[in-house]
Amino acid sequence: MNVKQTPPPTREFDPILMAVLANRLNAIVREMANTLLKTARSAVLAVVRDFSCSIVTGDNRLLCPGEGLPVHIFGSSLQSQSMCDLHDDLAPGDAFLHNDPYLGNTHPADHMIMVPVFIDGVHLFTTCAKAHQADCGNSIPSTYHAYAKDIYEEGALIFPCVRVQKNFQDVNDIIRMCKRRIRVPEQWYGDYLAEIGSARIGERRLIELTKRYGIETIQAFTEQWLSYSERRMVDAIKKMAPGKLSNTTVYDPLPPILPDGLPIRVDIAVDPTAGYIDVDLTHNADNMAFGLNESVACATSNAMCGVFNCMDPDVPHNAGSFARVRVHLRDGCITGVPKFPHSVSMATTNIGDRIVNVTQAAFAAIGDGHGLAEGAIGMGAGAGVISGLDWRRDGPFINQEWLITNGGPATPTTDGWLNYGLPVAAGLMYRGSVEVDESKYPILVKHLRVIAGGGGAGRFRGAPGSELVYGPRHDPMTVVISCDGQVNPPQGVRGGHAGPPAATYKLKRDGSAEKLPGVVECRLEPGEWVQGFDAGGGGYGSPLERDPARVCRDVLERWETVPRAHDIYGVVLTGSADDDSLAVDVNATAARREVLAR
Repeated sequence: MNVKQTPPPTREFDPILMAVLANRLNAIVREMANTLLKTARSAVLAVVRDFSCSIVTGDNRLLCPGEGLPVHIFGSSLQSQSMCDLHDDLAPGDAFLHNDPYLGNTHPADHMIMVPVFIDGVHLFTTCAKAHQADCGNSIPSTYHAYAKDIYEEGALIFPCVRVQKNFQDVNDIIRMCKRRIRVPEQWYGDYLAEIGSARIGERRLIELTKRYGIETIQAFTEQWLSYSERRMVDAIKKMAPGKLSNTTVYDPLPPILPDGLPIRVDIAVDPTAGYIDVDLTHNADNMAFGLNESVACATSNAMCGVFNCMDPDVPHNAGSFARVRVHLRDGCITGVPKFPHSVSMATTNIGDRIVNVTQAAFAAIGDGHGLAEGAIGMGAGAGVISGLDWRRDGPFINQEWLITNGGPATPTTDGWLNYGLPVAAGLMYRGSVEVDESKYPILVKHLRVIAGGGGAGRFRGAPGSELVYGPRHDPMTVVISCDGQVNPPQGVRGGHAGPPAATYKLKRDGSAEKLPGVVECRLEPGEWVQGFDAGGGGYGSPLERDPARVCRDVLERWETVPRAHDIYGVVLTGSADDDSLAVDVNATAARREVLAR
């Protein structure tokens, strides 16, 4: 059974009903997300929320992304399209497991569960639940493998949109494959059940919604909602200045493959008359023999994320508005269409974060009030994948930590956001809980603290990162870290300063500290620690233009330091932050800023 929906003729649609239905869809996606969050077993899902839920139309247009991570959501329709292309016998009760990055997925560690939703024999929707796995069968104990020469060395289990449920029952052959090759099989199965439950909840709610309003009304709403979203995007683009923008960032060196780093370039054309923005990623290097190549889904979504970060936030995010952003990719390109069997193990992060940053920062060239600075990058120690044996349970453990802060970028009107996480996630993931991680896994967190002065200075400052130290409680532990931003930190725009770079150290038993490379598999013995410093977000505008009263408050709140206030912001303070007597010396500040401005 696979009856295609036929869109009804365009007609006027009650705007109040359209608002009601649009919000109802958002409520359904929120219920899907809450189901997954409350029932998942691994900390990377149940605590960190490294997952996304969405609703796609039966003809494969993204209809409702909810609050999904941008890097996950923009490619949902690519995966549902694969489901339709590969299976001409879709039926109620089906569910599909899809993590093939060559068929629309992001990277192998993201397992997507898709459920085709049928009403009166019509495939009207597909519910999607995508979740990053604690383990996906990689050849190293990490879902990220930067040095994988190809997909074979990467080692992940790949499921090219396979039927994992039929008639609402598991296909046990697939379940056994996963349990055999994944290091924590019961944890994986618990997360799988959470994804299935999430997608099925969405299925039930959509059937209820359609039965209440009727299939013709829902079909008409879908067309009108996407059309409205496209019009809103066109209106937003028409307010922009026409022109062509170009920007380049440099990914950190990765010896021996990238001894000098890797330039990442974006070219943008804004055409307000036609209502289109074109983003060109074709002028970049060819695929390389490592795991940092971008998949189609990631390259597209990360470029679009950089664009939407600079647009009116009230523009709906769906296939309607996406139609006005054309992302140009090239076959065999590191930022484009990967050529099999090149690995895209880390497509969701690292170079992906650079694409978001370089795109949003490019818009700052239009003029003051446009674009954003670069947000903090680097999956440092706080995002390391930990693994080993847990003596308390007499078995293996593995989990991706998410105790990073990574300072958010400054904007034309606001300071950066603490707990930003990564550009590709846009602050939508939760920062992990120290207490939960210490109870679930045999680790001890020595301290986690915000770094004063850890953000890029500017008229609006980037948010600071944090310092984290943790290690094993009892037995040796392996930590896999893939940290960009240690050499080329997040940049400021329009005179804003760069954020401080990230850094990672191994603290040895004798008290010495060993600087670790950006990408490393580090073994920690009991009594040893890993120490990570997050990068800070870039600043927007000159620091000398920042309101001195805000600088004073930053120092009082420990966001900034007295030396940086004087040396970078040109603000002379009197009194002490310890007794709340800190104040701005107005005349001395004016004189100091005059000196710094020369």
